[in-house]
Amino acid sequence: MRTYDLPVIVFFKHILDPTITWGTLLILIWLFGETFTSHYLVLIIIIFFVSSYVYEHTSLYQNWRRGNLTAYIRDTLVGWIIIVAILYFLGHVTQFSEYFSRQVILSWIIVTPLALIISHLIVKGIISIRHSKGELRSSVIVGANTISKELLEHITKNPLLLIENQGYFDDRQIPRISGDLGPYLGKTNKIIPYIQDNKIDMIFISLPMTSQPRVQQLVEQFSDTTTSIYFLPDIYIFDLLQAQLDHIGNMPIVSLGESPYAGIGGALKIGSDYIFAILILIFLSPLMLCIALAVKLSSPGPVIFKQRRYGYNGEEIIVYKFRSMTVTENGENIVQAKRNDQRVTPIGSFLRRTSLDELPQFLNVLQGHMSVVGPRPHAVAHNETYRKLIRGYMMRHKTKPGITGWAQVNGWRGETDVLEKMEKRVEYDLYYLNNWSLWFDIWIIIRTVWTVLNRNNAY
Repeated sequence: MRTYDLPVIVFFKHILDPTITWGTLLILIWLFGETFTSHYLVLIIIIFFVSSYVYEHTSLYQNWRRGNLTAYIRDTLVGWIIIVAILYFLGHVTQFSEYFSRQVILSWIIVTPLALIISHLIVKGIISIRHSKGELRSSVIVGANTISKELLEHITKNPLLLIENQGYFDDRQIPRISGDLGPYLGKTNKIIPYIQDNKIDMIFISLPMTSQPRVQQLVEQFSDTTTSIYFLPDIYIFDLLQAQLDHIGNMPIVSLGESPYAGIGGALKIGSDYIFAILILIFLSPLMLCIALAVKLSSPGPVIFKQRRYGYNGEEIIVYKFRSMTVTENGENIVQAKRNDQRVTPIGSFLRRTSLDELPQFLNVLQGHMSVVGPRPHAVAHNETYRKLIRGYMMRHKTKPGITGWAQVNGWRGETDVLEKMEKRVEYDLYYLNNWSLWFDIWIIIRTVWTVLNRNNAY
């Protein structure tokens, strides 16, 4: 579920960080005695938008919120390298870089990431001091269930929220779930006197959708107070994929199954796919030509094996591979390759073991039918079988299929001779879709190279 940023995170993303990126440049121009020209003004504008965009689409602020200092510093530096690379590319193409002092620019490249890290540490220290002094917003929870328990865990693990939960109200004295929910404060009819006597700042209502009349009654009662009210809908009873709050006009809507590549994320995904596919096809074209000759000369049949598989939104696509078997099955009954399968040719065994048989799928990427990273496409016949056996199986088709994927680098590759193996593959595929980021894709590509070099379940 997409969450709204904390005010302090909004402060960093939209005010402090962009100001630091161009503010350090202004300071260095002044320190080195350079003249502030219109070219520097244009550079500052570009810096503002590029830095805001890059850091918006990294896990920088998520790691900051979680208190993961090492990951935060790593993402700050990686993001800064990307920003500098983009600016260098723009400067080289437009020949704009010749208008700036090299001394100023190099100093700015070194100083800015340090300034970003230090500023965040200072603000985090200030927040920690406020937390230790007890400058917290008091809260109570209405309704003891899985959602309220998860909320309380977030509050406990994220001191930056500056929220202190005092307990929960529920019409059942015994909670619906096990675990610590804090002190039991009474039934829901005791809420109003409690929040008035204790000056509660926030109320989190975590009642099921079936309790709509009761929720409405509570909200009407709270209108006589100044307490902030938050409702936690129990949409988590569904199997969600990239659930997010959106609007159509002024009407709020919640999507329960959305592609992770909507909006800017989708543009990043498509752009990186095309760039990576073009580079691979250029650099490995001699190798692919040699493989094609080897396949053609070693056994009768076509060089490229074409098979119908499901792509984005379950639409059929034709996936390319170097032929590695003596058969080219593409019908309603397809037998998966097994270890020591007699249908696999000698050259095919090597290709499958090293995954070189999948190189033609980069052409599928250029066609727009596949992605470099994503759930692996299965033959149509297998899809029709497993969609009836595994809940949520077709959700993996909310994105383009990939040449490699999170399931594959975690060992769930090869023959799925028992249902549990396919269930695990789907589980990892859905995890990828729910946690997708460009950095996650890069990590999977790195893991893929390592897995290929140490593979023992391909045949």
